Amino acid sequence: MSAAVPPPADQRTPPAGRPDRARPRWLTSAALAAVGAVLLTAGWAGRREEPVGDRTVGEVTRVGVRPGDAIPGYVRAAAAELAALPPSGSPAGTYALVSFTSYRAPRELPGVLADLPVSEVVARVPLPDRQTEVVRLSAQLLPQDVLAGMATVADRKDREAADQRARAAGAAEGELRRVYATGAEVAAREAQAYRAGCGCVYAAVVRADPAVLRELAARPGVRAVDPAPELRRLDRAVVTPPLPEQRDVVRPPADTALVPTGPSVGVSSEQARDVIDPSPAGSPGARGPAPPPTSPDTGGGGRPAPAG
Repeated sequence: MSAAVPPPADQRTPPAGRPDRARPRWLTSAALAAVGAVLLTAGWAGRREEPVGDRTVGEVTRVGVRPGDAIPGYVRAAAAELAALPPSGSPAGTYALVSFTSYRAPRELPGVLADLPVSEVVARVPLPDRQTEVVRLSAQLLPQDVLAGMATVADRKDREAADQRARAAGAAEGELRRVYATGAEVAAREAQAYRAGCGCVYAAVVRADPAVLRELAARPGVRAVDPAPELRRLDRAVVTPPLPEQRDVVRPPADTALVPTGPSVGVSSEQARDVIDPSPAGSPGARGPAPPPTSPDTGGGGRPAPAG
């Protein structure tokens, strides 16, 4: 009769009162490996820089005036901010909204903005007692880019005029017919002015070192240079420069004519009481003040817009 073979150590019944402390070797190894992996991952994560995303996404920056603002106060505040601006931390410089004292034709811009990197210009056709659209045009090369942008807007205005005329012809009600007819007239006059390279530009967005911006503010024809050091992306910016005819307070829209407000007419600006010559030599007058909104012709400088 053979002697009984004792069971393996890890299968023996522990003595009474003594807990079993033995564990399978594979379980111990797996636990150590898991702890090591956790420590390794934690150490790698601690050394890795956090991914840097685009912090400007969803943020809108506004530069310029708002309804109810006092124009002289805005000009003084922009000058004070410009004077206190420290040297730019970016090699590209600081964005700034440049407002002109009068409407300018594209051919005049190189003289006013000489030696400055220009990003875009702001323009509108100042018709008498009419609301007209404010447009932003790319302007890296002056005056060629502005003339090309004006030609594109003129083509769009031709289409708008044709659309409004067709709506007027099909309208059964007299008042509605007059609304469409007025819209067609305004769009046609805007198309004519832009195609002729009108004196319609009244502001520009530039980017330069603060010292250069201060020199720009002293040039003839420049009304204000409003720096926006917080601006990083023009497509996330709303720029609202004061119109040249604005002198005291930015007022709500006023138009003595009936102007359509439907989406087919485009984004309209407030009325400017100026008569323009559609040729570049045209020289508008300056009477009633009114505030301008922006339009999305180039994509979107100021201050973070308030929530809501």
